[in-house]
Amino acid sequence: MKAQKFLTFISVLAFSLAASSVFAVEVKGIDDNDHAALTQHYENVAKEAEAKLQKNKAALEDYEAHAYYYGRQGQDFKSHTTANIREYEEVLAESLNNADLHKKITMDHENSSINKARVNLDQNTSAIR
Repeated sequence: MKAQKFLTFISVLAFSLAASSVFAVEVKGIDDNDHAALTQHYENVAKEAEAKLQKNKAALEDYEAHAYYYGRQGQDFKSHTTANIREYEEVLAESLNNADLHKKITMDHENSSINKARVNLDQNTSAIR
C-alpha cells in the first residue's frame, strides 16, 4: 500500500515538473534573450490591460450613476467590476515594470556592444601605429 502511494506521488511530481517547465520556457514563442521583443510584448499587454481597465472604470461609473437600473444583481456587478479593476491595475503595473526592465537590458546590451566595438577599434588603431 505504501509503495503504491509512493509511486503515485512520484508520478504526480514528475508530471507537475514537466508541465511547469513547459510553461516557463518562453513567453508566446519569444526567446528569453530577445529583450526588444519582450519589451514590445509587455507594452502590448499593458495597452490591452489599460483598455480593459478603462472599460471597467466606465462601467463602474455608470453603475454608480444609475444603480437603480441594476436591481438585485447590482451589488454583484459592482463587486465583480471592482475586482476586475484591481486585477487590471496589477497587470498594468507588472507589465510596465517588465517592459521597463527589458528596455533597460536592451539598452545596456547595445551600450556594451558599442563599447566593445570602440575597444576593438582602439586596439586596431594602436596596432597600426
